[in-house]
Amino acid sequence: MNKLNQTHEFKTQSNLGDRIVAGLVDYIIIFAFCFFYVYSFGEPNDEGGYNVNGLPALVPIFFWGMMTIGFEQWFGATIGNLLVGLKPISILKNKYILINENKLTFGQSFKRHLLDPIDMFFFGLVGIVTIKNSDKNQRVGDIWAHTIVVKKTDVTY
Repeated sequence: MNKLNQTHEFKTQSNLGDRIVAGLVDYIIIFAFCFFYVYSFGEPNDEGGYNVNGLPALVPIFFWGMMTIGFEQWFGATIGNLLVGLKPISILKNKYILINENKLTFGQSFKRHLLDPIDMFFFGLVGIVTIKNSDKNQRVGDIWAHTIVVKKTDVTY
């Protein structure tokens, strides 16, 4: 079998504490950037807050995409996952398939993070319950994207 299509079996673990820390790190960075951006480049509104309108309003969305999807494409994991030693990998037909040296496709990264608001609903309760009750310890975004999250040390090339 070639390096780009290796099949490995992993005993998945929930890694719940590490996954919570990773999510907090990622979204603290994203929210801090958005807060700074809106207050630096926004215009005051009647309610005492700030608004960013038009094309500049897309900057926080672009930053979110770069911090989540972009980092997974370039480095194999988000900043939070890299700090705690986690890595998302592809799965296929109940086997864990390492595709392109474990890098997720753009579509898989997009799907995983598009559902972050659902997984983080009510302080992450949806994601925690899903991780604890799925056979591969997946959150909703992982189930849709056909991915699992494993310790980086468990992944060999």
